[in-house]
Amino acid sequence: MKHYDYLIVGAGLFGATFAYRAHQAGKRCLVIDKRPQVGGNLYCEEVEGIHVHKYGAHIFHTSNKAVWNFVNSIVEFNRYTNSPVANYQGKLYNLPFNMNTFYQMWQVTTPEEAQAKLDEQRREALEAMQKAGVDAPRNLEEQAIALIGRDIYEKLIKGYTEKQWGRKCTELPAFIIKRLPVRMVYDNNYFNDAYQGIPIGGYNKLIDGLLEGADVETSTDFFANRAHWESMADKIVFTGKIDEYYDYRYGALEYRTVRFEEEVIDTPNYQGNAVVNYTEAEVPYTRVIEHKHFEHFGEAVYNLKKTVISREYSTEWKGESEPFYPVNNDRNTALYEQYRALAEQEERVIFGGRLAEYKYYDMAPIVERVLNMEV
Repeated sequence: MKHYDYLIVGAGLFGATFAYRAHQAGKRCLVIDKRPQVGGNLYCEEVEGIHVHKYGAHIFHTSNKAVWNFVNSIVEFNRYTNSPVANYQGKLYNLPFNMNTFYQMWQVTTPEEAQAKLDEQRREALEAMQKAGVDAPRNLEEQAIALIGRDIYEKLIKGYTEKQWGRKCTELPAFIIKRLPVRMVYDNNYFNDAYQGIPIGGYNKLIDGLLEGADVETSTDFFANRAHWESMADKIVFTGKIDEYYDYRYGALEYRTVRFEEEVIDTPNYQGNAVVNYTEAEVPYTRVIEHKHFEHFGEAVYNLKKTVISREYSTEWKGESEPFYPVNNDRNTALYEQYRALAEQEERVIFGGRLAEYKYYDMAPIVERVLNMEV
């Protein structure tokens, strides 16, 4: 039986990047994943000539030049710029909150006018809190209104957030929205980072490049034969659910998941943008992704006569699908800290990624963390 330096449980971005670095250091790696394909939530599938992000839109963005150069050394990235649009009762608003948004919301045309309107609404929010004898926001709703005012909160934040979390904003902790981006310029670029884009040819090329040199087994459940897999390597890199690793010793952590409703449409251009958020509560899905726009720009959109969209429905994770992101509340934070204390005592196991660390991760910080690790 072949023996390895590392058993890597999970072929997502963390596991694949670790495998690449370990291979570069001359280590032998076995990567296993319970899904039938590698890539985790980055996995793409070609439909009608379009690379469809099967587990939701992923846009790579970073200001770390070393991280950007690293991923581009595996596969060249394009120049995609994330500029989502919010749809509220049929009216469209640019995101993030910028002068375009303020014009669409209040018909103001100068930064001075927009700032005056924001200050007025923030002042009203603070006065309401003072009348209620509250010194600081007690929940997400109060926090959001104090940051951006009631108009934008009611139309662009409230319904979307409650669909995303499955809880009323008054029941969500204030720290979920510590700050909201406000730009007094006409700039629809969602990210402030210096670099952003999508791998040319889709994320599968990135993952395949990172896994080159490692042995990979898919449709393989670590927990179905745990002792066998643990015996095959000196060390383990675990990227799955940390509570499951410890057999739910202290109880189960809560997650949100996303259900995707994919549709091929017989038109070359359905919504004119990759991402459209539906922010009213009455629309059951949170957003519609038109995958073509991640890699086809300008007139090239019309080179393919069909398009593919995905409607996203955020729901509570019950174990029947993939857990996507943690539920950040006091109960889960305290529970994770118990599991983290166990993990810190492990000498043989490295825990990494959104499930193992119970945190929402963008892609670039995952890559950066692995690049800074000793392998």
